[in-house]
Amino acid sequence: MLQTDVARALNEIADMHDVLGDRFRPRTYRRAARSIENSSEDLLKLMESDSLTSIPGVGKNIALKIEEFIQTGKIQHLEKLRKKVPPGVAQLLSIPDVGPRTALILHKQLGIESIDDLERAIHEHRLRPLKGMGEKTEENILRGIQLVRGGAGRMILGYALPIAARIRDYLGELPGVERMSLAGSIRRMKETIGDIDVLVTTDSPPAVAEKFVSMPWVSDVLVSGETKSSVLLEDGLQVDLRIVPDDCFGAALQYFTGSKDHNIKLREISQRCELKLSEYGLFDQDGKRVAGRTEEEIYKHLGMDYVPPELRENTGEIDAATRGELPDLVEYGDALGDFHVHTSWSDGRQGIEKVANSAREMDYDFICITDHSKTLQIAHGLKEDDILRQIDEIDRLNSEMKDGPRILAGIEVEIRSDGTLDTDDSVLGELDLVIGSIHSGFKSDEKTMTSRIVDAISTGSLTILGHPTGRILGKREPYPINEDRVFEAAIDAGTMMEINAFPERLDLNDRMARRAAEAGLKLAIGTDSHDVDQMRYMQFGISVARRAWLERKHLANCHPFPTRE
Repeated sequence: MLQTDVARALNEIADMHDVLGDRFRPRTYRRAARSIENSSEDLLKLMESDSLTSIPGVGKNIALKIEEFIQTGKIQHLEKLRKKVPPGVAQLLSIPDVGPRTALILHKQLGIESIDDLERAIHEHRLRPLKGMGEKTEENILRGIQLVRGGAGRMILGYALPIAARIRDYLGELPGVERMSLAGSIRRMKETIGDIDVLVTTDSPPAVAEKFVSMPWVSDVLVSGETKSSVLLEDGLQVDLRIVPDDCFGAALQYFTGSKDHNIKLREISQRCELKLSEYGLFDQDGKRVAGRTEEEIYKHLGMDYVPPELRENTGEIDAATRGELPDLVEYGDALGDFHVHTSWSDGRQGIEKVANSAREMDYDFICITDHSKTLQIAHGLKEDDILRQIDEIDRLNSEMKDGPRILAGIEVEIRSDGTLDTDDSVLGELDLVIGSIHSGFKSDEKTMTSRIVDAISTGSLTILGHPTGRILGKREPYPINEDRVFEAAIDAGTMMEINAFPERLDLNDRMARRAAEAGLKLAIGTDSHDVDQMRYMQFGISVARRAWLERKHLANCHPFPTRE
């Protein structure tokens, strides 16, 4: 989280300089922010060893600002910039399609000082007279406002889960804590979560509650009691602790895990069985608790198989559990490899050998190197000669690393606006695997975007369609595509759909991944890692697969992958 906070501060400095008309410094700060986001290094240790400048893009001046932030939580340079830029302008920068200069124009010419002001101005069509703005601009900005509001108060799972794990570990070490579990949407592995729920049983409720509200990350205590306590963390995330009796722990865990729709359906079934289900247990007509110590006994008493938390969304799981037809879900340790990893050949942090060694530590059988292709110049994309040289290095490493995972030679090739690929077929044919992705033209209409993707798939060169809808959670909506046409083209060409496990993407989402599997497509999880630590994002790809009802048979990651040899 420190890396995230530092990167956010540097990006804000870049935005402020952009608003103020500085042409060069924004690029410098954004490059440093990107490097920090992708870094696996401990910033605190780097600061203590005076090594912050070892991070690409971090010079002495920025290193001093990072050190200041770590020590004080602030950067004076940023504080001064905030005084120069109207507060309303800074707020507008959170909206997709509103860049720094657009925000300043809106403020100066229309007096807009908030997102509410901007929304009113759009509905009154006051943006249209401004140079370069018209009906389409208004539509795009309004969608951006809706996107920001839709994510307000929610945190991406990939950021929230490490925080939840830290709290779980902290409480788990306390004397007197007997049983403990996360609950709520984070236990169901939803892509974004509103707060963190924790359930415990203990013989010392006052002591556990006191330790909880005095955790070092707490900024404010909302409620403190022997059965429920609530706190706000320093980043604004709310955490609720519920202390429950041991004999109803399972009932409470089932109830507070949700989802609401799943629980309503479960209560309806309980009523038909002349039983009553609540967070305190499952009771018969005489008020006797017949189940509640574990979740498993509740589902069993209602005539069902146990429903894994990721499936509890009332999308058919209760009927399937009643019939004994729940899927044998892929497990979090089932992946044999990762299909989407970047290295220092393009915009990754480490070299191929370092990536391979990390894959060995994860007990992978294979790891696929998929650096960017030449069109993505900002990411130092590889030209054809570079790709051939990389293949030679991969072959050399495979011959030397006898006990290591098999390194697959791949590329993340750019799908051009006309549906062609930006790399020669003769070179693509030398690779083990080709991911085709879109990194531009996101505002095209459904027909144009669908044709672009279908044409790329129809080349026959794509092994995997990368992050198929292009979404960035909280920042960019999915571009519109005709799912049926894309899936049909992929089936015909033998192309797999990616579940991109990067926390801000999770693309395909669970709904589309389930549809793809039902259509007969194979799926492949790729972490889109730019740093070896990010290879651990595999768990988020698996969580999408589990929420999509996928079994091992649906995922290429769970099977040996053929190589050129």
